[in-house]
Amino acid sequence: MVATILSAQCTDVRVNQVTPALFAKYRTAADYARAPAGELERDIRQTGFFNSKARSLRLAGAAIAAEHGGRVPETMEALLKLPGVGRKTANVILGNAFGKSEGFVVDTHIGRVARRLGLTRQTDPRKVEDDLNLVVPRARRTMAAHQLIFHGRRICQARRPRCEACPLDPLCPRIGVP
Repeated sequence: MVATILSAQCTDVRVNQVTPALFAKYRTAADYARAPAGELERDIRQTGFFNSKARSLRLAGAAIAAEHGGRVPETMEALLKLPGVGRKTANVILGNAFGKSEGFVVDTHIGRVARRLGLTRQTDPRKVEDDLNLVVPRARRTMAAHQLIFHGRRICQARRPRCEACPLDPLCPRIGVP
């Protein structure tokens, strides 16, 4: 959950640089809740938006410690009540930590690829998720999200899609691609 919150507007590379020391220092939800003012912010500064992220981590840590026995909850409903946790974060946690493919993680890569492939016309992440949930079986959603993110980063890039290297080229309607 912590890494997913830190990943907002930040690269995975940067999050992966910050988290080893962070996880060694803060071992429980209560540790995040009790983090002294300014200290957690310094620890996560490199991820950007550190004041907001530190606030979310403290509040979520306090809620997890007080309401969930120190364990991250395993339901969409409970996760969405935690500060700093929206549908995307909840879907990441459910799928990757608990093996529950409830909904579909929608980030910028997935939204772009889904629109280009004609799987959705929506731009709102929740509506994109709803459209993808209709075509991707529940049991495949977590892995499909990883695959679409990878495809969007490596092949179907925002500025210069590499259509000539795309394994989906014969099926692609090239929606939104010149």
